[in-house]
Amino acid sequence: MYSRIAGTGSHLPEKILTNADIEKLVDTSDEWIRTRTGISERHVVADGETTADLAEHASRKALAAAGVEPGEVDLICVATATPDLVFPNVGTLLQDRLDIHGCPAFSLEAACAGFAYALGVADKFVRLGEAKCALVVGADTLTRIVDWSDRGTCVLFADGAGAVVLKPASEPGIISTHLHADGRYKDLLQYPDGPSRGFHLMREGKAGVRMKGNEVYKIAVNKLGQLVTETLEANGITKDQIDWLIPHQANIRIIEAIAKRLDMPMERVIVTIATHGNTSAASVPLALDTGVRDGRIKRGQLLLLEAFGGGFTWGSALIRY
Repeated sequence: MYSRIAGTGSHLPEKILTNADIEKLVDTSDEWIRTRTGISERHVVADGETTADLAEHASRKALAAAGVEPGEVDLICVATATPDLVFPNVGTLLQDRLDIHGCPAFSLEAACAGFAYALGVADKFVRLGEAKCALVVGADTLTRIVDWSDRGTCVLFADGAGAVVLKPASEPGIISTHLHADGRYKDLLQYPDGPSRGFHLMREGKAGVRMKGNEVYKIAVNKLGQLVTETLEANGITKDQIDWLIPHQANIRIIEAIAKRLDMPMERVIVTIATHGNTSAASVPLALDTGVRDGRIKRGQLLLLEAFGGGFTWGSALIRY
């Protein structure tokens, strides 16, 4: 038994923050941001809007696209680094909103690689016959934890959610997933505060995402390059067999570097960073849904999804859509 993607969905907050808006907050410019990141604008949550809100909207669209009623869902896995609450987890909050009862519902945290991790977990549930209809979501509200005085990070991050519905199949849909992590790099990209530390930095107004950009870039390109090779070799396929690259939307330079590694023209890469920014765990499913809904991604095509996040965590999925 295998799993396949039966439907996709995504959601972005209505509020848009442009580079011109950010110019009013920190010493930067539209040209500097676009040249170094590829971002022109990003969506941010409104007051009172949460990760679970975004996840619910994306999930309902994915369920509708799959022709599935909420009551058919028997597994919910949400990837997020920005939960509404410490507990209950976002998976159970989403479960309640969808009026689903009794099935496993949980969240996992692997930063920007979270969706790849969640997809890998849900795929195993379906392959083992433990789930017949899995809802997999990537959702984040990173603008809630950004230091808006740090021009190196506040220009990057944004909010959004993406979701897929997995159903059993007789032929591979999710062909393989490849997940990795290395905690020795933890200080290069992190949010250095949390409940067991007492949220001391947050209380002192010193909290926020911290990133050593140049070092993160070098390691990300290296690890993702290795990951692409691993994925291709594990499945005995060549670069030219990939129809679409669907990368994490972190930085246009990283995206271009991985496309070059695949000898893939940018016309075969789903790029949403210009208007989405870096939406963390939501990034890959948002790009996937964008490509599906605008007609570029078609049934039967071979997709390579990949992402890299703080921790460091990184992962890929090879998918026959």
